[in-house]
Amino acid sequence: MKTNKYVIYWLFLGCALIFIMVLVGGITRLTHSGLSMSDYKLISGTLPPMNELEWQEAFDLYKQYPEYQKLNYHFTLDDFKSIYFWEWFHRVIGRFIGIVFIVPFVFFLITKKLDRPTIKKCLILLFMGGFQGFLGWYMVKSGLVDRPDVSHYRLAAHLTTAFLTFAYSFWVALDLIYPSKKEINKGIRNLLQIGLFILIVQIVWGAFVAGLDAGFIHNHWPLMSEGKLIHETVYIEQQPFLKNFIEGKSGVQFIHRYLAYIVVSIVIFLWYKTRKIKRTALQDTGINALLVLVGLQFLLGVFTLIYAVPLWLGLAHQIGAFFLLAAMTFTLHRFTK
Repeated sequence: MKTNKYVIYWLFLGCALIFIMVLVGGITRLTHSGLSMSDYKLISGTLPPMNELEWQEAFDLYKQYPEYQKLNYHFTLDDFKSIYFWEWFHRVIGRFIGIVFIVPFVFFLITKKLDRPTIKKCLILLFMGGFQGFLGWYMVKSGLVDRPDVSHYRLAAHLTTAFLTFAYSFWVALDLIYPSKKEINKGIRNLLQIGLFILIVQIVWGAFVAGLDAGFIHNHWPLMSEGKLIHETVYIEQQPFLKNFIEGKSGVQFIHRYLAYIVVSIVIFLWYKTRKIKRTALQDTGINALLVLVGLQFLLGVFTLIYAVPLWLGLAHQIGAFFLLAAMTFTLHRFTK
């Protein structure tokens, strides 16, 4: 079956929408807006409150939960409206992505524009998208019980699934654009696979840092605390000891910092190794993009930390991770048999 260019456009549109959703999700997190919508209504929740009565009802519902009672008890209705917008917008984009995926998918099925392998891949994407929506509400629920914050584990699952859904959508689109692949250097491919895995782990720990607000401490670089050795600042906050590195603020920041060094080292080593082999133009583009983006992302991470996570730098750092994942996915695809 000849590849339909509109299927490729559709997949790239999905990638763009996921990017926008992650961007808005970052704003939602950094503005502490994620718990403003205390219920979930799939259909009626598409529209925001349309009059003062509906706004007051939504505000009264918000008052029943820990974030208002323990943190935002001073909020007025106008304050509530300002945080409500970003969570509402984030959910609307999620619904829109679902429509954009499902409706064209059914159309392409009916018109036989998809071959069997692509149908299977699209069904995986459908599951990933639905699971992502479930994780979003599952995350919000964790902040409506007894503490005015969401579980950093659920936040990490929600964010990482969004990144993986984007990467897989991008991969499926690349499969259609470049249906035939040539034999390549297996060592480079394996190194790229390791790099992709570590980058995903780094994204998980970045979500841990965000979920625990761990970017607001140790705002120095290269040491974690001014005038102290790095190991002296990783405080023992939990027992057993290893729990510090998944639940302690110092510990998760420590892991996130050192994973960054590992990701940078792998990309530099990749660039060095590929200088010695014959490369296609696209492979060269991918490797060079990785080198530029990993350097930019590292700098963004340092400045985000030093300046204690201002909104624009926090967003820029999250966007940098998104583009770095895209470059890693593209480069791995070009080096895959």
